[in-house]
Amino acid sequence: MKPLLSLVLILAVSACAPMDPGTPAIPALSADDLALAPDSTDVDWPEGHWWTRYEDPQLDHLIEAALEGNPDLQAATARVRTAQAAALGARAVQWPQIGAQYQLTRERLSENYIYPPPLGGSYQTDTALTVQLHFNPDLWGRQRALARAAGQRAAATQAIQRQARNLLVSAVAQAYFQQQDAQTQAQAIADIVGKLEDALAITRARYDNGLGTQVDVDQADSAVSAARVQLGQVRNNTVLLHHQLAALLGKAPDQLPLPVVHPYRAIPAGVPAHLPMALLGRRPDIAAARLQALAAGADISAAKADFLPNIDLSAAVGYLSLGLDQLLRGSSRNLSAGPVITLPIFNAGALNAQLSGRRAARDEAIAQYNQTVVNAIREVADASASIQALQAQIQHQEASLKSITSAYDVALQRYRAGLGNFIQVLLAQSEVLKQTVQTSDLHAQAYILDVQLATALGGGYQAPETAETGRAAAEPLVTFPPNAGHPSP
Repeated sequence: MKPLLSLVLILAVSACAPMDPGTPAIPALSADDLALAPDSTDVDWPEGHWWTRYEDPQLDHLIEAALEGNPDLQAATARVRTAQAAALGARAVQWPQIGAQYQLTRERLSENYIYPPPLGGSYQTDTALTVQLHFNPDLWGRQRALARAAGQRAAATQAIQRQARNLLVSAVAQAYFQQQDAQTQAQAIADIVGKLEDALAITRARYDNGLGTQVDVDQADSAVSAARVQLGQVRNNTVLLHHQLAALLGKAPDQLPLPVVHPYRAIPAGVPAHLPMALLGRRPDIAAARLQALAAGADISAAKADFLPNIDLSAAVGYLSLGLDQLLRGSSRNLSAGPVITLPIFNAGALNAQLSGRRAARDEAIAQYNQTVVNAIREVADASASIQALQAQIQHQEASLKSITSAYDVALQRYRAGLGNFIQVLLAQSEVLKQTVQTSDLHAQAYILDVQLATALGGGYQAPETAETGRAAAEPLVTFPPNAGHPSP
């Protein structure tokens, strides 16, 4: 038996289909390619609940509500469960499959067929009770490669879900700060409208007493109307931002109370001038792209195994009989066992076409990984540079607003005392409106940029240690050491 089995294996291997060598894989970007600094523990990475550093309970409540009720995040979570189920199924086929079957058939045998009387024309009961065993030894690692690919795709889906979570938190925080900005502007403009209405009343009183002209009254009235238009626009923007917040939380606008305006607080510092290599492992989108590239490599391993013979082992033990009374007797025993060997002798290039497609998918996954890394570094650099530039702008803007507000108050007081003209008041008022809006916008932009930076740095994401990030056995294109952040060619 052993010589016969050896001969069968030799013939099987010699019957393997010829495999095209293919082209070299696209190289994955390394830390040297991107001029990234070595890993450092001095970097203040965002924590899992990084938004709590703003010390704003309103924002904390909104984000927690969004994480519970956002439909897109719920759909992403469901996709994670689907991918995990597929990974479990891919691992399950590596084990022996055992099943039991019971069959009972009651039939009348034809009198004019192959059964002579008295069997012909009688009723018979055909019964079978069988236990079956099926096992694929996976000699070439095909099932193991497919299981590894499914596990890596499940981990990638989980990272994608975390990326969706990060983007949701970022969207809620940015919408919240934009609404705070709009409400702050509305309060400031409403205060200016009140002052302009006082100035209009003074102008009309002076005109009634013969101390002014109709032109002064019209100018004052026009200034009030223009400020009210701007106030209406800002309030409408506040309503629209409130609708956006409600949608992010999965609620109707009437279900979400309008947030209270809070004073701005200090913004945390940015990142160091040199980005550490660990950045590549702190972003869920990079982790997902890395896992997708690894899964594509595992698919190539499975495709290569198709060029080799496939061996399936099966066995069955049971009882077969005509009639229930004979079923469980020793004479009714039925045994079977044996291998099924499939040889890929000729397939008209189908296997090479499949392998070529898997290689192309691998190259696409590596290219997408490279692009994701480049985009991540750009996002961090943009946010960091913008924050640094904005800090100086805010200082100058606050000084400008303080000066023009003082000038406006003086001009208004002089006008009330009859020592100045209304043109000076209008010019100062127009500049105050402009500087007020710009100052509020810059403060809100500082918070928004900080939110974008926290998101660009991964939003507190930590890749699970159980993720399958090993090298693909037959296609060692990129390696990802445990807890490392980047692939190497």
